[in-house]
Amino acid sequence: MEIFKEMQKRGHEQVIFNYDKASGLKAIIAIHDTTLGPALGGCRMLPYSSEDAALEDVLRLSEGMTYKAAAAGLDFGGGKAVIVGDPATEKTEAMFRALGRFIETLHGRFSTGEDVGTTGDDFVYSLRETKHLVGLPEAYGGAGDTGDITAVGVINAMHAALMYRFGTPSLEGRKIAIQGLGKVGYHVAKRAVEEGASVVAADINPQLVGKTVSELGVEPADPWAILETECDVLAPCALGNVVNEDTIEKFRCEIVAGSANNQLKDLTYGDRLQARGITYAPDFITNAGGLIQVADEVQGYRSERVQHQVDNIYDLLLNIFHKAEATGRSTVAIAMQIVEERLSLYHAIHRIYTQSP
Repeated sequence: MEIFKEMQKRGHEQVIFNYDKASGLKAIIAIHDTTLGPALGGCRMLPYSSEDAALEDVLRLSEGMTYKAAAAGLDFGGGKAVIVGDPATEKTEAMFRALGRFIETLHGRFSTGEDVGTTGDDFVYSLRETKHLVGLPEAYGGAGDTGDITAVGVINAMHAALMYRFGTPSLEGRKIAIQGLGKVGYHVAKRAVEEGASVVAADINPQLVGKTVSELGVEPADPWAILETECDVLAPCALGNVVNEDTIEKFRCEIVAGSANNQLKDLTYGDRLQARGITYAPDFITNAGGLIQVADEVQGYRSERVQHQVDNIYDLLLNIFHKAEATGRSTVAIAMQIVEERLSLYHAIHRIYTQSP
């Protein structure tokens, strides 16, 4: 990968490679855009197939965090960290303390917390080396797990899409197909079942499927066929790139609304979903609940404020759906317009000089 060319194309400010010989830490931190404020984004740990794969992931994810923060009205920029390694076998205290040291060298330009392959408990070790952390367990001053509040946002997105398509936001009697039953997908399934939906769910981890079937009574599905399930709402809650040239013509859903980041292989797939008559709830709005929660920690966490902001996902998306219909543009194009307008506004406001503290 030509790193500078890729940074120029995506608009990144900074990419930092971090290696610690004592712990074996291999991590990349990407800061996309700090127009709105310091960068905020989780830290993912995966056994990437190559360094290029890890770099591609952190670049795409950090870019998405800028969009997510801007669309949610947060005064934070987009950033992300990835650790190259197997989270099941390679985590150590030393690794996360070393990561904390590297984060501290950025002097507040970037804060991080749990993501795929990491937990809040992992960052308790990092807390000994840096204060620039979010999503810590409540015992350590954080607001705890972000999975359920992210699921609340996903359910709000489903309500908005159902209201737009069918004139009622109710999940009662609707069929929901969920791909991925991890930190967020399980909570989406639980809330959908509680609201009377018929849920079909799949995950590559059979233990997660068994747990969800046992506790919630959902219908299990083949993880490789779930995308082809005939349903009202398809909820991608695993990894990204789920809407691509191999899958898009196989969808048999009315709505796509899930928690996975970067669901579209590229933005043109928003147009292709629209051409197929499928209502797409842009992922960086749908899954913003977790970011809203951890961003609120920075200013002093209040659950009521977080709930209010997550509830706004419904109104924001309903407005986007109607604008897309009125203009003939895709929902993701309208969402990106909102992001660009907010970034431009802040850039203009910040031209005003204020004395540094």
